[in-house]
Amino acid sequence: MSTPDRLPRILVVDDSRMVRASILKHIRGRFEAREEVDGEAGWEALLVDPAIDLVLTDIGMPRLDGFALLERIRASRVARVRELPVVIISGDEDERARARALALGANGFVAKGAGSVELLATLSALLELSQTRGELERGREAWARQSPQDPDSGLLSPAYVEHRGAQALAEARRYHTEVAAMVIELDGYDALLERHGLHVMQLIARKLTKMVTARIRTEDNIAQRSNSQFVLLSPGIGLVSGCAFAMRLRSSFEKLVMAFREERIRVTVTIGVASSEVDGRIKVSEMLALASERVLQGRALGGNCVVADRGRVDPQLLERQLARQCSVDAALRQLRAGSPGEVEARLPELIATLMPLFELIESRLHCGLPLKQLQQFQLGAETGGGDGEGTQTTV
Repeated sequence: MSTPDRLPRILVVDDSRMVRASILKHIRGRFEAREEVDGEAGWEALLVDPAIDLVLTDIGMPRLDGFALLERIRASRVARVRELPVVIISGDEDERARARALALGANGFVAKGAGSVELLATLSALLELSQTRGELERGREAWARQSPQDPDSGLLSPAYVEHRGAQALAEARRYHTEVAAMVIELDGYDALLERHGLHVMQLIARKLTKMVTARIRTEDNIAQRSNSQFVLLSPGIGLVSGCAFAMRLRSSFEKLVMAFREERIRVTVTIGVASSEVDGRIKVSEMLALASERVLQGRALGGNCVVADRGRVDPQLLERQLARQCSVDAALRQLRAGSPGEVEARLPELIATLMPLFELIESRLHCGLPLKQLQQFQLGAETGGGDGEGTQTTV
C-alpha cells in the first residue's frame, strides 16, 4: 500500500522489452515500477514484494500467461495479493478476451495502443479505489477491536474476551477460585484450505463454533482468534475440569464427519489448556500465550490431542483425577441416605471446594463463620498434620 512519502508501486509484466519501456515512459513521475518478463516471474515478485500496489499484465507470455496469472492472484490465500487491483493490457482488442479478463476478476482492460492519458486515468482511479477500500477495512478492524462482538463470527471479540478474563482473574484471586484458558486449533488448516477452499473451511469453523457454544456456560467467554483458532476462558474451572471439557470436545469433533459435494471430510482439533492456579499466571494474555504454546506442542505430537502442564493429557490419568475430585452433590446424597461417616472422611475436600462460598457468605453477612479453623482443618488434612506445603493438581 502506498504512503504519502513514496509513489504507488506498479508491477509491469510483459515479455516485450519495448512494451515495458513504453509503459514506463508513460507512468514515469507518477508511479514506481517493477518489471518482470512473464507471468511466473510476476507471481514470484508478488510473493516477495509487499510494496506492490497494482498489477499491469500482458496476456500472451511464455511460462504463465496473463489469464493464468490473474487466476493465481484471485485464488491466493494471502489477502494482500488476492485483493490487488489487476489491469490487463493487450494488443488484442477482441471482446471475448476483454470479457474473459473481467470474468476472472480483472479490474480493468487497456489496449496497448491507448495513450498515456487513458492509461494514467485507469491506474489512478483503481489505486484510489483500492486505497479507499483499505482505509474502510482498517476502520472496520479498529471498530471490531473496540466492539464486544466480532461482526464476522458473531462471537465475542478477542479484545473483549481478554477484558472479561481480566475481571474473572481478579474475582478468582479474591475468592480463591481458578480460571481455565483454552486455545482450540483446527488441525492441518492450510492443507484443508488448499484442498477444499475457503468456503468449506468457514463452514467447518461455524460447526466448531456451534459445538463449543452448545457446551459452555453463560459465564464462559469464547472468541475466534483467526480462521483456524478459537480461545475460551472459563471462570471457576480448574485444570482437571478444563482438560476434561477439552477431551470431550476433541472426541466429539473426531467423530464428526462433514459431507460436502459427495465428499466426506474429517477434521480434528488440538487444544492447549492453561490454569491460573496451576500455571501461576496473573494475566489473561499470559494464560493464552501458554495455551498457544501447548497447541504447538500438540501439533508437534501429530495433533488431535489435548496438552496441559505436563504435556499430552492421558485419558486414563484424567479419569482418575476426576474420580478423586470432590462432589458436593454426591456428599449431599450420602447425607440424605444416612451415611455421614463417608462424608466425614471427605470433609477436607468438601471444605476446599466450598471455601470460596463460605468466604463470600462471611463477607456479605458477617455472621462469624470460623474461616480460619476451617482452613487449618483443611490444610492439616492435606499435609497429614505436618508443616509441609499443599500441592497443586496437575494432569
